[in-house]
Amino acid sequence: MASATVHTSLTFFFLLILGKALARDPFACDPRDARTAGLPFCRTTLPISERVKDLVGRLTTNEKVRLLVNKAAAVPHLGIKEYEWWSEALHGVSFTGPGVIFDDDFSGATSFPQVITTAASFNVTLWEAIGQVVSDEARAMYNGGAAGLTYWSPNVNIFRDPRWGRGQETPGEDPMMAGVYAASYVKGLQGNNGDRLKVAACCKHLTAYDLDDWNGVDRYHFNAKVTKQDMEDTFNVPFKMCVTEGNVASVMCSYNKVNGVPTCADPNLLKKTVRSQWGLNGYIVSDCDSVDVFYNAQHYTSTPEEAAAVAIKAGLDLDCGTFLANYTEKALNRGLLSEADIDGALFNTLAVQMRLGMYDGEPSTQPFGNLGPRDVCTPAHQELALEAARQGIVLLKNDRPSLPLSNLRHRTIAVIGPNANVTDTMIGNYAGFPCQYTSPLQGIRNYAKTIYQPGCADVACSNDTLFGGAINAAHQADATVLVMGLDQSIEAEFIDRIGLLLPGRQQDLVSRVAMASKGPTILVLMSGGPIDVSFAKNDPRISAIIWAGYPGQAGGAAIADVLYGTTNPEGKLPMTWYPQDYVSNLPMTEMSMRPSSIKGYPGRTYRFYKGPVVYPFGHGLSYTNFVNTIASAPNVVHVPIFGCHRSGNCTFSDQSIKVSHAKCDKLSLVLHVDVKNVGSKDGTHTLLVFSEPPAGHLAPHKQLVAFEKVHIPAGARQRVRIHIHVCKFLSIIDTAGVRRIPLGVHNLHIGDVTHTVSLQAVAHRLIKS
Repeated sequence: MASATVHTSLTFFFLLILGKALARDPFACDPRDARTAGLPFCRTTLPISERVKDLVGRLTTNEKVRLLVNKAAAVPHLGIKEYEWWSEALHGVSFTGPGVIFDDDFSGATSFPQVITTAASFNVTLWEAIGQVVSDEARAMYNGGAAGLTYWSPNVNIFRDPRWGRGQETPGEDPMMAGVYAASYVKGLQGNNGDRLKVAACCKHLTAYDLDDWNGVDRYHFNAKVTKQDMEDTFNVPFKMCVTEGNVASVMCSYNKVNGVPTCADPNLLKKTVRSQWGLNGYIVSDCDSVDVFYNAQHYTSTPEEAAAVAIKAGLDLDCGTFLANYTEKALNRGLLSEADIDGALFNTLAVQMRLGMYDGEPSTQPFGNLGPRDVCTPAHQELALEAARQGIVLLKNDRPSLPLSNLRHRTIAVIGPNANVTDTMIGNYAGFPCQYTSPLQGIRNYAKTIYQPGCADVACSNDTLFGGAINAAHQADATVLVMGLDQSIEAEFIDRIGLLLPGRQQDLVSRVAMASKGPTILVLMSGGPIDVSFAKNDPRISAIIWAGYPGQAGGAAIADVLYGTTNPEGKLPMTWYPQDYVSNLPMTEMSMRPSSIKGYPGRTYRFYKGPVVYPFGHGLSYTNFVNTIASAPNVVHVPIFGCHRSGNCTFSDQSIKVSHAKCDKLSLVLHVDVKNVGSKDGTHTLLVFSEPPAGHLAPHKQLVAFEKVHIPAGARQRVRIHIHVCKFLSIIDTAGVRRIPLGVHNLHIGDVTHTVSLQAVAHRLIKS
């Protein structure tokens, strides 16, 4: 007993010493610093606005300018340390930004699936939970001196063109879904602490930014020509929701120009829209070197001083780069901007730092100050990464059905393909060092004996040298699993895809192995973007196809769980899978969402494109079957119109009304849907509700208006209540960029079930006479 007590005491002492060794010194307002003791900006009892005003008033012009960049300089006489603003946490704490350092104390962080895979879960609760875990680990690393508190994530750009190399970072092609994802992930990151922030998130890249390098056009020189209609009903939707519903602390402007104006130099976009109309409570940051880009590459201004002045006066608060540190003071001396302009930018950045507690003294005494190394890569965090991968995997095809595999009949599995035994490939880009990896080969080995053959040396698959071993393996095994697809050499930042087919000779390998396989052949695809696998979809010898996206550190375990039925797949595609012909004559530089029969232009995404697809947006199979039935739903919804006297006349268009003229606060349409699991396995069902609005105004032919998930045991039935906010989600944008509610018949589609509802305008009498 005495020995155990001594051991416990020594352990506690060791942990205490370790905690002190990892404890971060105060960023500012150190209670031991006599220079700042009692100064207003250090008083936590004062409103943040007063603290910031006091701090800005104590800075020299040179000090102010050196705080306008991501590597913000120290202010020694005020006891403020230097700070690196640039950190990334797209799907886990990342080493991409210089603000994060992985070391002996923090050798890894939980690496969740790439965003496109997590989006396929259509699970709002999961999205927020991942954000909570990532921010726990980020705070722990900050407390240990290994990270900052400002994370330039998430990426909520629309996955407009299937070739975009960074589409993998986004929640997909639907603007409403992207906005819901943005708000959910941001809430998880920033916490639920009122105006106080756990970490500060950032929605990027504003706006119409979805081209990296295609056919000689790169993102630094691209001028996106976008209509008001497309801007308001597609490109800006997730950013607006991120600000208004997620209360994000930052927005990042992009490299490209939009209609001739660099986004980081556009006051209509930054000051008028993001800050004034949407009400951003935070700072606006440039993508890295964007100000330099619009001066040196886009030649938007004649001098660098003008570029600095234009950016700050447009509403830019922080420069990722050095440009503003180099030229802002010179611009001030030339009279191109005022000290008040600089103070305004600083107010926005410093206020965020104060909301993070960086001016509150000892980090260890603040909320989240107890988080440390023991809170990173915890078993619970890693289990959530595995669960996220399971929920994001999409079953595209399952003939006969061939899946799930049987432990009795499929005891030896040929595991083939360039992605069969990968690790780094599974986490995609903007990732950190994972806690651990489980490759697909390792995952399948937990269920069966395996015969592994890569088939191709890498995803480029430039020759058939290794085909023989793969074909022999398939001939010997009870079933064959081909793990094919893409990686960051094919699609990534700076790399847009040339086409949509499998690279090199991958298709040839798949077909030849399928011919040789004596058991079922299952094709597993890793990719961020869609792939034209029509050959496999139409080949009866390939009995099942699974899309795993980039499934994160536990991806191999999740894939194996789906293959063997431990997990019933529930993912749905967050983007359309097009045939190769779709992009053959379609420039990535053409931004229009809507089709044009005159130009022979097909339109983009499921909302506007009506041509053939390989797999549609929202496609995903299960090992069981669900039947939806409308239990109750209104046939008519009355839309109250503001501004009518009881004794006066109220006029409005018979076709539509402006959302600004409607009483929208509690205007919801409520559906009750009965979902029955008519199969033999328990499963989780995703209800996707699409609206088909009345024709006119070049409206989408359909759009996602709600989604819900429900877990239902085999043979059971459950009622699901679905709220659809009429003004937000049954509205459309007209050609002038104005949001309107189309009156008349809207068809709501839930799987094979359709419900018709008529929206009718009525006078809302504000004045009694």
